[in-house]
Amino acid sequence: MTTFIVPTKADVSESNQHIFDNLEKGLGMVPNLYAYFAKNETALGNYLALQNRKSTLTGQEREVINLVVSQVNDCAYCLAAHTVVGGLQGFTTEQMLQIRQGHVDFDAKLDALAKFVKATVINRGKPDQVNIENLFSVGYSEANLIDIIIVIGDKTISNYLHGVTGLPVDFPAAPAF
Repeated sequence: MTTFIVPTKADVSESNQHIFDNLEKGLGMVPNLYAYFAKNETALGNYLALQNRKSTLTGQEREVINLVVSQVNDCAYCLAAHTVVGGLQGFTTEQMLQIRQGHVDFDAKLDALAKFVKATVINRGKPDQVNIENLFSVGYSEANLIDIIIVIGDKTISNYLHGVTGLPVDFPAAPAF
């Protein structure tokens, strides 16, 4: 059985060591999943650029997407990490549990987003027309749609990487429902 090891700063390239330094300054740690990306010379920098790109979406909207995708993909690592980030974005634990289930009774716009994202991920990029129409009816634009799909892709990458590697989760576990 293959065992995947989280690299230390000494194990990665000099350019990735600089990224580790920046992560430690900003987050106070280098999350295990980010560290694993650094086994590849360019993947960590490219992934962080994707995550930190300018977007038409708010931080809360991005966290709705992150939580829904991670729930559908059953990624314990990303659910744990984005429960922390979701809290920093102002969501309560109860709200995040709703979001993860793909329905939001406290905000109609986020509800349409959560339903669209869940349908998109479950149906491998082919949500039903009702979810598409609902997304646009609450005020999302085609520019927002593009950003939503990019965030779905971003989160799918990390969900799959964790699914393959099973790296230790270094965030508090997300609550179960």
